[in-house]
Amino acid sequence: MSDLTSLTIAKAAEGLEKGDFNACELTEAHILAMEASRDLNAFITETPDVALERARASDQRREKGEARGAMDGIPLAIKDLFCTEGVLTTAGSHILDGFVPPYEATVSANLRDAGAVMLGKANLDEFAMGSANITSYYGPVKNPWKATGGDNQGKDLVPGGSSGGSAAAVASNIAMAATGTDTGGSIRQPASFCGIVGLKPTYGRCSRWGIVAFASSLDQAGPMTKTVTDSALMLQAMCGHDAKDSTSAPIEVPDFAAALSGDVRGLKVGIPKEYRLDGMNTEIAALWDQGIEWMKAAGAQIVDVSLPTTKYALPAYYIVAPAEASANLARYDGVRYGLRVPGDSLDGLYQNTRGEGFGEEVQRRILIGTYALSAGYYDAYYLKAQRVRTLIAQDFDNVFKDVDVLLTPTTPSPAFAIGEKFDDPIAMYLNDVFTVPTSLAGLPGISVPAGLSKDGLPLGLQLVGRAFDEETLLRAAGVLETQANFTATPSGGA
Repeated sequence: MSDLTSLTIAKAAEGLEKGDFNACELTEAHILAMEASRDLNAFITETPDVALERARASDQRREKGEARGAMDGIPLAIKDLFCTEGVLTTAGSHILDGFVPPYEATVSANLRDAGAVMLGKANLDEFAMGSANITSYYGPVKNPWKATGGDNQGKDLVPGGSSGGSAAAVASNIAMAATGTDTGGSIRQPASFCGIVGLKPTYGRCSRWGIVAFASSLDQAGPMTKTVTDSALMLQAMCGHDAKDSTSAPIEVPDFAAALSGDVRGLKVGIPKEYRLDGMNTEIAALWDQGIEWMKAAGAQIVDVSLPTTKYALPAYYIVAPAEASANLARYDGVRYGLRVPGDSLDGLYQNTRGEGFGEEVQRRILIGTYALSAGYYDAYYLKAQRVRTLIAQDFDNVFKDVDVLLTPTTPSPAFAIGEKFDDPIAMYLNDVFTVPTSLAGLPGISVPAGLSKDGLPLGLQLVGRAFDEETLLRAAGVLETQANFTATPSGGA
């Protein structure tokens, strides 16, 4: 049965169709893997009963010859930022203690309707605020990978964040794939740290309805999978226009898997010079150069480009995102749902509940955001950051007149040890330096595992595409994946 957990979505779907195994067998194998890997802390809530119920329903549909969805019988982890009907939803925060939504997020409902099986709710940084999955009220997630040498040999490593539980579950074969959300890199960065594929679609491609909000103008759901093909298949099932989300794009959903032609001859791949940072990790720089050679060898045309406003992306993001968070998180007051810590007045109730319910990083970002929005500072900080964001988007628009995709590193380093950088918020925020500009511009980006560091840890390369051109992005990613031929696993196998 353990072989079943190493399958991709595409291979599992093929095996289910052939009758090599059924959905219950596939699900049971993943439930056993989930139970055997609890030390990773990848899940906040396990839902084996829900999983088996959905697997049985999938098998019955297959036996009766009824219509089946594209994800029928496929066991997934759902990031605990997606509201799930009848199942505890925490956003990794104490303040949502006991919150069981009476409704389902649109994305997880789309997957459920496509026949997917939910194994459980994956751990995450509290309210998706973090780059290491160490701010969760339910404890840090461990990366299934271990360093084979260097200072971090033998230490538990971070899986990246905020979708660290999702990334760890996929990398360790607990789940066949997982949902993630990406605000400033929270799908792509953990995908890179854990050696999997992480796709952030264009803002508006997937509905945000029913996803616990962090920064509403940035948050976007996406798939975290073992292969680029699986990302295309899963995105197909996740996205589509949703009238309940005013930012959901009312556009046709193409056949993403059909776009994976394996041919990038003549495709123009831009290399932004601003991404070559001073003091850049030599392994990351070498892998980027290797990626350029791979794309060139596949017939793509390499074009040097400039994104001059990129250097301002990180500071702009850390004003815009906390500002939106401070507004979004005002709804958690201890009155309507979740944690309630009594006080001697209504204000006391608010203060006590929020003081006890929000973790340190969330409180830091609320304070930063509230400060940036306050009288006298709104123009100096928030308004200026929004103008910079517009300039960043214009830079991308200009570049995409000449190229089809951009190729960059995903992260500035491989995974680091749990506890490292924890006391230095700035060092932690710098993990998102290559992913944040894409998010601010609302563009699609994908991280593809492309190599190992000298200490045996996975490194990813990022491709960025035009808005709503996930087809070209996936086509390029498929070729990059083939060229990289990344077969390493956390257990040291291939």
